[in-house]
Amino acid sequence: MIRSVALAALLAAGMAVLAPSAWAAGICAEPRQMDGFKTCADLAAAEQEGALVLYTTDPEDGAARLLAGFQAAFPKIKTNFIRLQSGALYAKLSTERQAKAYLVDIMQNTDMGFVLDFQKRNGYMNYVSPEMAAYKPAFKSQPEGFWTWGAIIMAGIAYNPKLVSAEEAPRNWKDVLDPKWSGSVSVKVSASGLQHETWFELRRLYGDEYWAAFEKQKPRGFDSYVQQYDRMVNGQDKIIHTAQYSGYLQFKAKGAPVEFVSPADGLPAGPEVYGAIAEAPHPNAARLFMDWFLSVPGQSRLGDALSLNSPRDDVPAPAGGKPIGEFKLLFPADWQVFLETHKIFVREWDKLTGVR
Repeated sequence: MIRSVALAALLAAGMAVLAPSAWAAGICAEPRQMDGFKTCADLAAAEQEGALVLYTTDPEDGAARLLAGFQAAFPKIKTNFIRLQSGALYAKLSTERQAKAYLVDIMQNTDMGFVLDFQKRNGYMNYVSPEMAAYKPAFKSQPEGFWTWGAIIMAGIAYNPKLVSAEEAPRNWKDVLDPKWSGSVSVKVSASGLQHETWFELRRLYGDEYWAAFEKQKPRGFDSYVQQYDRMVNGQDKIIHTAQYSGYLQFKAKGAPVEFVSPADGLPAGPEVYGAIAEAPHPNAARLFMDWFLSVPGQSRLGDALSLNSPRDDVPAPAGGKPIGEFKLLFPADWQVFLETHKIFVREWDKLTGVR
């Protein structure tokens, strides 16, 4: 069950600095019907711009497949992307904007702290896509039009059944603390928004002693879930802690030896947030992309490309996967408290993974 009351309160408080007139300016009264979605973007102007640039945290192959779907629908608009972890991505964008170098049209990020900070800095374009009506209020900026949850990601436990039998595999989060897994567990680095959420939620459930015990397992941190699954499939690690569910679906579909465990206490989860950028070099293409991406065709393409679950109720689960409603998801109950722990998390996680 998704706990959204605190999130809605945080967003309402954090966005009060934005004038109502700015909200109204982003609303479109007469959207145009396209193939499977509605848009208020100027299609001719978007095609004349002829390009779209995305900053993303998703793996390169999946990001390329997602954008290929958009380009197939609009072949006159060439697409490009840059992929980095959430912290590095936001640092890059912030540095560019300080230098008044406006190079990107759309940003996807998995860290709500960066998302809210960027909105307070007036970094997002104000555009209320007609497709935003299909998203719950807790999944959108308040006021609407600055950003929207484009996917929900969740973390469980994964193991290689060729190395670990079903009988000995961890069934819950505390099972990973068994000394027999020492030196054979992987996690993500501190730049990962999902890793922060996992640290926060398991700390809430089990206290600081959980992570103190976990440090004894000598976990290895990696930038991407693709690296984690590759290593496990190749026998370099046996267990993935904070195993991204979408990564499991992708590797399972390829026939890789992977199994996924959903602990009864729940799966830490968070959003992939998308928003068009103020001063975007291709603003009309950015609006068009947001309309397409947030629609059923765009969200279905996301599921095909990255095996991610959509926040929309009318989009099916990715191939081989379960609907969001079948999981017990652990979102931070108080996002403001969560955001305030970021520096502590980074310091402790870098120490735990041996970064410093």
